[in-house]
Amino acid sequence: MADLAGRDGAHLLRGFMRLSDRNRVEPVVLTSGKGVWVFDERGTPYLEAVAGMWCAAFGFGEEELIEAATRQLRLLPYYHTLTNKSVGPAIELADKIASLVPVADAKVHLTVSGSEANDFTVKFLRYYNNAVGRPAKKKIIARINGYHGATIAATSLTGLARYHQNFDLPLPGFLHTGDPHYYRNGLAGETPEEFAARMGADLEQLILTEGPETVAGFIAEPCTGGGGVVIPPPTYYDEIQRVLDRYDVAFVDDEVVTGFGRTGNLFGAETFGIRPDTMTLGKGLSGSYQPIAAVVLSGEIYEGMEAGSDSVGTFAHGTTYSGHPVAAAVALRALELMEERDIVGHVRMVGHRFEERLRALAEHPLIGDVRCRGLMGAVEFVSDKSTRAGFSPVGSVSAAVGAAAQRNGLIVRTCSVGDVIAFSPPLIITEAEIDEVFDRFDRALAEVTPEVAAGRIGST
Repeated sequence: MADLAGRDGAHLLRGFMRLSDRNRVEPVVLTSGKGVWVFDERGTPYLEAVAGMWCAAFGFGEEELIEAATRQLRLLPYYHTLTNKSVGPAIELADKIASLVPVADAKVHLTVSGSEANDFTVKFLRYYNNAVGRPAKKKIIARINGYHGATIAATSLTGLARYHQNFDLPLPGFLHTGDPHYYRNGLAGETPEEFAARMGADLEQLILTEGPETVAGFIAEPCTGGGGVVIPPPTYYDEIQRVLDRYDVAFVDDEVVTGFGRTGNLFGAETFGIRPDTMTLGKGLSGSYQPIAAVVLSGEIYEGMEAGSDSVGTFAHGTTYSGHPVAAAVALRALELMEERDIVGHVRMVGHRFEERLRALAEHPLIGDVRCRGLMGAVEFVSDKSTRAGFSPVGSVSAAVGAAAQRNGLIVRTCSVGDVIAFSPPLIITEAEIDEVFDRFDRALAEVTPEVAAGRIGST
């Protein structure tokens, strides 16, 4: 255990960083956690304001989930759900998920990660459309600045150019439509409703240009996560759903970040009025006490896939860890705890304080926009509030504030788009802990603001 930070660069390959920094910048090595706090190898405490990667819903050290894992490890530590084999926890978890999701006659396929879930959804839609006699209907439309995962297909869905560079992505058949970020993309004098209608019209034009018979699905996070916590205008999804219904394009609802209470409802689909044909779930599904995610398919899509399987002679898809009994047992207990402890009700209650403290930051001279829903929010830094001009290089101010926050014992998330810092604390956070988050963030802002004013950070 000695000097883990110093040894990190020798062999461990970490993501979302400049690789050459592995041997220049020592990482913070976290070794333990309790509640909303995590501790590094030196015992330094950090208040975790992003729940790891949007995912540690129950915080750290939840004994009920630890016990669920150890109990299942003693009973059956592993078995697969392939061919004619299955395991009890996977069966029970699929039943539970199907009872919760807003998808008719839901069928559930368990995966290890949200990336896998989104990748497999593309694969399943191809299978389905081949089976029902629509072999040309394969293209998937995602959104600019959306994030959907790290596999080749999931990264192709992702609308962030830097994630495509040097990977030869996106693959053919993956298209992107507008980012519903009204603060950044609304035209002068355009109302939120007019902006939403324009986004719908742009999507419709893309479908018509490609040919409706070639477009299988549209994927969106109800509220964008890594792309900057973008909350679309209230009428946006009505416009999108109208277009999808007109051209028989499936709505793939990526709930990997927003699912299981994050937005103040069990799913983002409820918060934003989405009628999904398929859903992908992850992160909060087990509170991230085990790696597990899921694809949810409507009964109609499943029936087409079943017919295709009959014609081929098998459904030639499966993975070693799909429905892993330990992961499924932990996820099942996590969903039970959400109900027993009324976690969604708690999010709604403390969410008022979270929003109050977050929106107060709009008065800060460096902050142009504040966005919030449930326990998910962000601040966007600007050099000029009136023109909404950003800083150069892009992301320099959010990086500096994020680093200052860490020096103040607070972990926040710098987003992949613009100068944005996101907050998504564990769902168990209290109002007093929310105040502590923003008190520490205020101190970080106070450190960086004079440096920006002096031109040492982020030129205009």
